[in-house]
Amino acid sequence: MTVSDTQKGSDKYQLKVDREVLLKAYLLMCTSKRMAELYDENRDVCSKYVHSTSRGHEAIQLAAGLQLKHYDYASLYYRDESMLLAMGLEPYELMLQLMAKAEDPFSGGRSYYGHPSLKRTGFPVIPHQSSATGMQAIPATGMAHGIAYLESQNLLKADEAPVVLCSLGDGSVTEGEVAEAFQMAVLKKLPIIYLIQDNDWGISATGKEMRAMDAYEYASGFKGLERMVVDGADFVGSYLGLKKAIEYVREKRSPVLVHAKCPLLGHHTSGVRREWYRGEDLDEHRKLDPVVKLRNYLLEIQEPEDSLLSIEQKVSEKVISDYERAVQAPDPDVTDFGSHEFAPTIITEEKGNRFPANGVKVVMVDAALHAMDEILKKHPEALFYGQDVGRRLGGVFREAATLAQKYGDNRVFNTPIQEAYIIGSTAGMSAVGAKPIVEIQFADYIWPGINQLVEELSKSCYLSKGKFPIQALIRVPIGAYGGGGPYHSGSIESTLLTIRGIKIVYPSNAADMKGLLKASFYDPNPVVLLEHKGLYWSKVAGTSEAKTIEPDEDYIIPLGKANVVQKAHEEKIERGESCVVITYGMGVYWAKEASQEFAGQVEILDLRTLNPIDWDQIKLSVKKHSRAFILTEEPLLNSFAESLAGRISKELFNYLDAPVWTFGAANLPAIPLNVDLEKMMLPNAEKVKTEISKLLGY
Repeated sequence: MTVSDTQKGSDKYQLKVDREVLLKAYLLMCTSKRMAELYDENRDVCSKYVHSTSRGHEAIQLAAGLQLKHYDYASLYYRDESMLLAMGLEPYELMLQLMAKAEDPFSGGRSYYGHPSLKRTGFPVIPHQSSATGMQAIPATGMAHGIAYLESQNLLKADEAPVVLCSLGDGSVTEGEVAEAFQMAVLKKLPIIYLIQDNDWGISATGKEMRAMDAYEYASGFKGLERMVVDGADFVGSYLGLKKAIEYVREKRSPVLVHAKCPLLGHHTSGVRREWYRGEDLDEHRKLDPVVKLRNYLLEIQEPEDSLLSIEQKVSEKVISDYERAVQAPDPDVTDFGSHEFAPTIITEEKGNRFPANGVKVVMVDAALHAMDEILKKHPEALFYGQDVGRRLGGVFREAATLAQKYGDNRVFNTPIQEAYIIGSTAGMSAVGAKPIVEIQFADYIWPGINQLVEELSKSCYLSKGKFPIQALIRVPIGAYGGGGPYHSGSIESTLLTIRGIKIVYPSNAADMKGLLKASFYDPNPVVLLEHKGLYWSKVAGTSEAKTIEPDEDYIIPLGKANVVQKAHEEKIERGESCVVITYGMGVYWAKEASQEFAGQVEILDLRTLNPIDWDQIKLSVKKHSRAFILTEEPLLNSFAESLAGRISKELFNYLDAPVWTFGAANLPAIPLNVDLEKMMLPNAEKVKTEISKLLGY
């Protein structure tokens, strides 16, 4: 598909669009235009919350929305109200979101105008996405990736060939995450249409200031990404061009980019108004008004002007009526403000046999591998991907060894170095019914994916009011293991724990690894599973107990349940000579070794899950001993450990006989490579013994 294949201008097309479609498009164009006018006329009401309108983009948006099927998927951007109207949403429904009303069909008053989350019979599925300045490209491509995977496993209806429409503003294409999406779309030949709406503006920056080329030119660098140019202000040209693009993707199951040049006739947003900085440019854009263009075309093909005037009158009456209804609609129930942080999980009890007869001891990495094997065998919708987990290596820690050989390269495969795609694609995968398990090769490499984790995964369930929880298991090898150095040894849990809407799991032994990995997979929410590299093989001194009897296939541990791995003696507790060490991961083994010097005086509580945290068990243990010690591998300053110590101090102050003790790594920006320097920085059993002595002697 080249520019010459899709010439601009309705008069260049031999094919014509049905009159019924043209009239519907004109009605919807007039609707969106009148809505934008009404919002400006009633700024005191409508600009309470920031919003953008589709003025100038109506033609291309209607051309897209009118042609999507109910089994398709869409990822829209904040200016796509005309596309929503074309799909069948009513002005009243959109206005409910504009005013953040209780019956806003997308978010119940929680998200901005033009930020849809739609799962409704007869409509394309529109999962939640963030403010959509490029970040939506990865989840949208993940949807196409998930569809392609499910088709490869014969898990979709044979008579349907769903496509994904990803709508982007041209300015957002300069985002690096968009390049990751394009790369995967062509690498995996995914059924997605990237619709680029180019009005030559960002907020106040023009295209010349922001880019060296437009999206059409940029896309030429992605071999296998078909390209098309349409006049986004011309409905007939846009409709026929998109018809061709959609048919191509349905048939070929390969990606297409459609570049549509549009005028920007409205404000950037209600808070950044056109009159502040646009002069002659705005006059030039008004000459390309899609509403005027379509009206003139309809007159050219002999549609009576009275018919058009009638449409305009009816539209105005409906928009005003819907607006008056929306103003009177109830506001959200403020007592419901906290609902849907997480979707409920079915895993609420420990089940299966932790110590089966004739069980064999396994190291932690093998327990994880066996759990993955059992999941993939049982669930054809599950797949596993990340850097180097594929057939040739099976993971740098052999944590995926043999899985690709057993289940195929469509299910277990390598990705490019794209942490943003690895994480963000799970949102799209989940939306289409796939169950993704992914790996970030080292915790130190997660940072390029944090934007997707925060903006796309963590907020989806809450902002869609439970319609789009994201089932994603993100495996992350973590921690120091002797000489790994600054980019292979870091701990990241405190950063992750500042992100609401995700769960954080941190097993310390093989049995817990298997039970928690399975619970994490079945949880309908995003779960980050932190897997300590130093415990994988039990080769680090003092970690032999991380190797355990392997539980049976049915074994599962609910998230949020801590485990007392070492008890104190009752007589020591009664005499006030005991304490509890609250820890996780490698800290369990430092505490075990250190406590040998304090026979019967130290209880060790392995948290196992950091969010949700087992606060009930923490309270029981602190009340029992009146001395608490929070032990972490992270640098201590401003850490999760200090936060937990503060909570204990505040809520259990009356039960404490000493300050809540904390201990962790030195407060430095990285773990040094030299093993002796590493030892100086990190906790160890000897250091922990010293701190326990101080606490017990307080």
